[in-house]
Amino acid sequence: MMEYEKEQVVRYGKKLIDRRLTTGSGGNISVYNREKNLVAISPSGLDYYETTPEDIVILDIDGHLVEGKHRPSSEAGMHLAFYKNRADVSGIVHTHSKFATAIACMGWELPAVHYLIGMAGHRVKCTGYATYGSEELAKKALETIGDSNAVLLANHGLIALGEDVDRAFSTAEHLEFVSEVYYLTKTLGTPNILSDENMDEVMKKFGTFRYK
Repeated sequence: MMEYEKEQVVRYGKKLIDRRLTTGSGGNISVYNREKNLVAISPSGLDYYETTPEDIVILDIDGHLVEGKHRPSSEAGMHLAFYKNRADVSGIVHTHSKFATAIACMGWELPAVHYLIGMAGHRVKCTGYATYGSEELAKKALETIGDSNAVLLANHGLIALGEDVDRAFSTAEHLEFVSEVYYLTKTLGTPNILSDENMDEVMKKFGTFRYK
């Protein structure tokens, strides 16, 4: 069941580690098959390099277990909330990447210090704090993200959405770069932030070109 989606979750889980977007078993990944109305999601607490397709958990859109021998990620409820409320989303990547998490721990939004933030939108907002894995966190994330493709989770990390998991991962990776640039420019002085008009032009181009 959902073999292709399971393989994607395993593949991108390893990439989370390889690209230094998380450590250990932190973060999570899911893929939504809208035709089958089923979600493949990473299991809770398993090392990404020890995870096999057989370890991936399959849930229906209401969170009922369809297949799997492990508990699903503690953030399964947040993934499902996005899939239910964002018809444009079929892949989600949640990271604990260093620089994005540092900004989230400051409670700051990530502004348009670099045009690649356009992978998500004009800016990436930050939620108020809520305990990981809670319904409150899922609610805050959904309310804060709006029509953007990413949101910072206060004192926690980043979650990125995409039309597929490849796009979601690419967004998460680029936003870690933008977060590092923001950190560096803040140490140098006051960053030059792109205007909404500047970002409108970027978003027009991003409608044509795919960045990886």
